[in-house]
Amino acid sequence: MLAFRKVRRKLRMGTICSPNPSGTKTLDVCNADWMASLPPRLHNVPLSNLAIPGSHDSFSYWVDEKSPVGPDQTPTIKRLARISFVKKVMKKWSVTQNLTFREQLDAGIRYFDLRVSSKPGDADQEIYFIHGLFGIRVWDGLMEIDSFLTQHPQEIVFLDFNHFYAMDEAHHKRLILRIQEAFGSKLCSACSVESMTLRRLWEKKCQVLIFYHCPFYKQYPFLWPGKKIPAPWANTTSVRKLILFLETTLSERSPRGSFHVSQAILTPRVKTIARGLVGGLKNTLVHRNLPAILDWVKTQKPGAMGVNIITSDFVDLVDFATTVIELNDLLQEDRALAKC
Repeated sequence: MLAFRKVRRKLRMGTICSPNPSGTKTLDVCNADWMASLPPRLHNVPLSNLAIPGSHDSFSYWVDEKSPVGPDQTPTIKRLARISFVKKVMKKWSVTQNLTFREQLDAGIRYFDLRVSSKPGDADQEIYFIHGLFGIRVWDGLMEIDSFLTQHPQEIVFLDFNHFYAMDEAHHKRLILRIQEAFGSKLCSACSVESMTLRRLWEKKCQVLIFYHCPFYKQYPFLWPGKKIPAPWANTTSVRKLILFLETTLSERSPRGSFHVSQAILTPRVKTIARGLVGGLKNTLVHRNLPAILDWVKTQKPGAMGVNIITSDFVDLVDFATTVIELNDLLQEDRALAKC
């Protein structure tokens, strides 16, 4: 079986990502079609039982220092941000990814953690991604994702809209309309989690699951309630405490009725930021701890009571996506042994 897994890895990772319309850089290794490349025996396994790589604050590869501070920040931070140096520091701690949406998709990321907001003074009610500072327009991000999905019709993505700031009913309606305009028939209506398999989605030509952590989901059949994708948060700077938390929450995972997100991320405290003021999140907290977190990922197994979606900061710093994807080989091995 070990030899089989090594052969599978070489086949899956042998593809070099081709240039894409956005003009972003290509990756040395490409997992752009990893779902399509899964063995047939896994096509009928619920997506909630597969191992799926995701990114934390997926949109934060770019934030705008020149824009106002976001409504997700405290009044004290907003006052301090009038000093230009403060915004530069904020940027170092707001950015949690290096790769654009397209680059993340090419790398194999299929779950996206999305926080959105209106922008003060914007008369057109445009919605932006937000993490301390404003990011790109949500519309631009959705179009980038849709372009990838059109080129890779057997890949499925999870878009988790879990934080909304400074948004009234009109803003929500505009955002939901944008989602409809971007994905159209690719949107998957909310239904039984266990019925969501690759084969069924391929037959229906659906590629996008939208989770909407706001009561507005009740008004639209293609919006899944946030409770269907719990993402427990450890809120710690300690790798040891993070791993203990991940193990505990996995043991408490409901075997049916929902997906599950394991947030394999560390969260800075105020004193963490103070100590690494100029270094930023990547250099102060993530870079030195990510290998240990990846070691934990390597010990996991997908399934009804195992890992499902695993998210990380700076998914390109280690072989994160491929490591998560390869966990699905364990399901293949189990099925082969059961057949014997």
